[in-house]
Amino acid sequence: MKKKGFLLAIVLLLALALVMTGCAKKEEPKVEQPKEEPKQEVKQEGDGSWERVTKAGKIVAGLDDNYPPMGFRDEKGQLTGFDIDMAKEMSKRLGIEIEWQPTAWDGVVASLKAKKFDVIISGMTVTEERLKEVNFAGPYIFAAQAVCVQDKNDTIKTNADLKGKVVGTQNGSTGYKVAEELLNKGELKEIKGYSDYALAFQDLKIGRVDAVISDNYVIAGYIKNMPGEFKMTGELFAEETNGIAVRKEDKELYDKLNQVIKDMIQDGTLAKISEEWLGGDATAK
Repeated sequence: MKKKGFLLAIVLLLALALVMTGCAKKEEPKVEQPKEEPKQEVKQEGDGSWERVTKAGKIVAGLDDNYPPMGFRDEKGQLTGFDIDMAKEMSKRLGIEIEWQPTAWDGVVASLKAKKFDVIISGMTVTEERLKEVNFAGPYIFAAQAVCVQDKNDTIKTNADLKGKVVGTQNGSTGYKVAEELLNKGELKEIKGYSDYALAFQDLKIGRVDAVISDNYVIAGYIKNMPGEFKMTGELFAEETNGIAVRKEDKELYDKLNQVIKDMIQDGTLAKISEEWLGGDATAK
């Protein structure tokens, strides 16, 4: 009996062990989850504008090619003037060609933003309105708007004498803005807008307009080249500066142009070009 009892106990223990083993939960093997790679913040080096023009081998510059003494055609049809000579020197220093793209001045900023050219080099006045659209490398010239009349005119001696007169100027220019302000104040009779200043001065010569409002150095150029025809009169309007217009996003190109202008002012190169074309140093206030 004792032997049977012992065997029965062994059987019961084995049965219990089997039951416990069956009920036990199988432990799932642990799978290592791949670690997420940290997201790398890629910083763009520059905006690519300088690389773009160097790859193209040129900077395309929009200009009004009938705007003496800044940029105009000589008797052989070649471009000449202050801006042309300045750009030639800039080209040497930057090691890149500057190619000219004549364009209508009315809408020139829109053409720049539409990427028809890379910059505007054309005696362009820096204004608050334009600064909302583009950046300006420079400035490289200090100037002002002025009034030009026929040399024989004795009735317009001051700006106040423009009251009731017809004034010509270029569409889209700062001269047009000045004339518009005078018209709104009732200080002019009429504004005649032209596609370029050459047409305005032509009409002034034959008496179709009483006066032309333009940059003082432009007027000085016409007085020099057409002696006995014109004279500057009245008071200069607010001082202004000229710069090279560059698209807002082209910061690398802007920096390159800005630096070379500073260098040319510091070493006196721009002053020499100014004296040749403008009759004095217009690079300093």
